[in-house]
Amino acid sequence: MGVEIGRLPPLMKPARDSFGPRVLSRIGSRGSADAEYRRAVADNWHSIGLPPGALSEIEAAGIVLPDLDVVRRYRLDRVRSRLRELDYAGIVLYDPVHIRYASDTTNMSLWTAHNPCRYLWVGVEGPMILFDYGDAAFLAGHARLVEEVRPATQWMYELSGIEMERNLRRWSAELASVVAEHGGGNRRVAIDRASPDAIHALEGRGLELRNGGEVMEVARSVKSPEEITLMRAATVVTDRSLDAMRAALEPGIAELELWAVLHSENVRRGGEWLETRLLSSGPRTNPWFQEASARVIEDGDLVAFDTDLIGPFGMCVDISRTWIAGDRPPNAHQLDVFGRAEEMIHHNIAMLRPGITFRELTFDTYVPDVEEFRHYTTQFHGVGMADEWPMIVYPDTWDQSGWDGVVEAGMVMCVESFVGRWGRGEGVKLEQQVLVTDRGTELLSGYPLGLR
Repeated sequence: MGVEIGRLPPLMKPARDSFGPRVLSRIGSRGSADAEYRRAVADNWHSIGLPPGALSEIEAAGIVLPDLDVVRRYRLDRVRSRLRELDYAGIVLYDPVHIRYASDTTNMSLWTAHNPCRYLWVGVEGPMILFDYGDAAFLAGHARLVEEVRPATQWMYELSGIEMERNLRRWSAELASVVAEHGGGNRRVAIDRASPDAIHALEGRGLELRNGGEVMEVARSVKSPEEITLMRAATVVTDRSLDAMRAALEPGIAELELWAVLHSENVRRGGEWLETRLLSSGPRTNPWFQEASARVIEDGDLVAFDTDLIGPFGMCVDISRTWIAGDRPPNAHQLDVFGRAEEMIHHNIAMLRPGITFRELTFDTYVPDVEEFRHYTTQFHGVGMADEWPMIVYPDTWDQSGWDGVVEAGMVMCVESFVGRWGRGEGVKLEQQVLVTDRGTELLSGYPLGLR
C-alpha cells in the first residue's frame, strides 16, 4: 500500500471559487454576507492549518501531506457505497466523529458529542446537507463536499424546554422532506444517535429507521493511502509529545501533572483532545483503568498510560507505554510482567494479515495464564478517527461479546496487552498501532516500548 502522494496545497487557499456551500442561515440574510463569510472561512482553524513547528517536525520525518480533498472524497464514497450495499436512501449523523469523517467539518466536537444539536444528512444521491448549531455556516466553508448548510432545529430539552415536542415535529418534518426530495422513493434511512422520542417522530413521518453505526463503522474501517499519511503525521506529533512527557517524568511529579504534558504538547502541535485520562503509577497500575490522579510518583514506580489521543486532522493515535520513574533499576516482578506484556504484543502483531478471521484472532493469540494474571478487555481493535470497529475480545468473553469477521488490507489495528498479577504487584500496559497491508503488517507506532 503506497503512500507517496502530492504535496498539500497552500493551507490558506480557498476551498472553492464559489467559496462555500449554499447557506440557509442568518449569515446569508445580511447585505455584507459574502465578504463576512469569506473572512470567517479564512479564519477557520481548518483553513489556517497546523502550527509551523508541527509542520517542520512532520516534514523532517519525510512525510508529504496529501490533498485533503482527496481524503474527503474517499470517505464520502465509502459512506455512500455502504448505503448502497444496505439499500438505504441516506443517513442522519449526530456523532461528531461520524460527521467529521463524512464532511470534515467540526463545531465544538466534545460539546456536541453529548448535546444532540448538530447533524448531517448524507444521501446516496443529492446534496450533503449540514444542519449546524448557531450562526456558524462558515465552519463548513473549507469543505468542498458540503453543498448546503441550514440552521439545526434544536429539540433537546436543554434548548427546547416545554416546546420540545413542537421542535421535534419541525425537525422530523424537515428531514422527511429531505428524504422525499432526494431519496428516490426509498424511505429506509439510517441514523446513528437518537432518543426514543426522536425515533418516534421520524417513524411518524413514514421513515424506516436503521442502525447508522453499522454504516459508519464498516465505512471507516478501511483507510486510503492518504488517510494513512495523515495518521503518520499524527504519530509524529504524538512521538514528540511523548518525548516531552518522558523528560518531565521525575519522582515527585503528580500523575495529573504528567498527564497534562501530553495534552498540552498534542494541542500546541495542532492535535485536538484526549479521549480518556488513563495514566496511573505504582500500586495504581493494577488493576488497569485507574484514571490520572493527584498521587505523587515515587522513585522506582512503574508509570503506565494509554494515549487515546486525537491528533492533527482528527486522526487517532492510540498507543500504551509503561515507564519506570527515577534511577532505581526495575525489580524482578516489574521485569517479569513487562516481559510477558511485551511477548504478547509481538506475538499477536505477527498474527495480523489480510484474511485472518476475528475468531482466529480471539482464540489463537498468546495470552498469559489467566489464572495468575489479569488481562485487558480486548486483544485488538480498529482505529482511525477514534477507536473503531472491530473490537476483538478474549476467549473467555467470546460467547457474550465475540463475533466473526475478516481482517482486510487497509485496516489499522491496535494490538493491546495488560499484564498484572491477581491481587498483588504493579501491572504493565502496552499497545501498538499496526497497518495491515497486502504484504503483511507495518508498525505505525515507532515510539520505543522499553521501560526507559
